[in-house]
Amino acid sequence: MEIKKNIPTNTVTRRIVDLDRETGNIYESINIIARRANQISAELKTELNKKLSEFSSPSDTMEETFENREQIEISRYYERLPKPAIIATEEFLDNEVYYRHGDKK
Repeated sequence: MEIKKNIPTNTVTRRIVDLDRETGNIYESINIIARRANQISAELKTELNKKLSEFSSPSDTMEETFENREQIEISRYYERLPKPAIIATEEFLDNEVYYRHGDKK
């Protein structure tokens, strides 16, 4: 997953007016952001597990697991990434999130 470079890693205070500008409803905007954050989290998790599975073998001992430098660097990279909720909020504010309404009957 490609992460934009200008996304902050810390929490940023937002104006509510900015969040509900697209939908007209703050709760709907938060719901869209939360669903997108869940998608991002799932993508990052599968990507991380895929990369870490390359290092696992059935004969690994605890010492070998702790000494694997490449595995540690991959884990540190993913720990430094911004949280999925922050990424999703930035995408929503930049109009990069596609959403649609279901049938309202």
